[in-house]
Amino acid sequence: MTSKIDYAHVDYSRWSPLQRWIQRVVQILVRLLARVHVEGLEHIPRTGPFILAINHLSLLDAPVMFSFLPRRAVVFAADKWQRVPGINWALSAVGTAIYVARGQPDRRALRQALTVLRSGGILAMAPEGTRSRTGGLIQGHEGVAYLATRAPAPILPAVAYGQEKALHCWKRLRRPAIHVRFGTLVELPPGRHSMEQLHLYTEQLMVTLARMLPPSYRGVYADQVAEPEEA
Repeated sequence: MTSKIDYAHVDYSRWSPLQRWIQRVVQILVRLLARVHVEGLEHIPRTGPFILAINHLSLLDAPVMFSFLPRRAVVFAADKWQRVPGINWALSAVGTAIYVARGQPDRRALRQALTVLRSGGILAMAPEGTRSRTGGLIQGHEGVAYLATRAPAPILPAVAYGQEKALHCWKRLRRPAIHVRFGTLVELPPGRHSMEQLHLYTEQLMVTLARMLPPSYRGVYADQVAEPEEA
């Protein structure tokens, strides 16, 4: 299903009244159901475009991150979620979902993403492209680097961990500890780049995310972190 939203004329400077109300509700629920520790909120730009590049461990990643964003964001989501009524409504209500077809590059989705960034918006996406089933980082894809260089727009690396244990904790009537970290903006050289160069930028971004995570969450990038940083 193709989105009918005109991404060039969306107000990205603030949440809509409905979105602000939903955000407050989500913030309350997150704080009630989990012990949340946040670092780096000062790194989130209040104006201008950027790509929020986050690791992906759980379906709770989106509401946790959403509760901290100061203005409207657009979520890059797998197209399967548009067929799930509750999730489809939630993604559309709290931001605007650009649904991405799996397989070959989805040029329609890429055009929409570029429009969001060139119009001053926030684009939230996971470089890994899918949820990790291992509990650690999996191989990153070049989509973030491609959009960042072509828009152009900076990348805000961010990680969240602990939310993947939420169901296990709730079953035992415990509140999980969720850690959220926002890093500093990453600027990539604008313009057209070869796939080899985009892959290099992607690997650099993934190592940045790995350094923001405890060793047990670094996955396939564990060996590339020269000096492990304990959480």
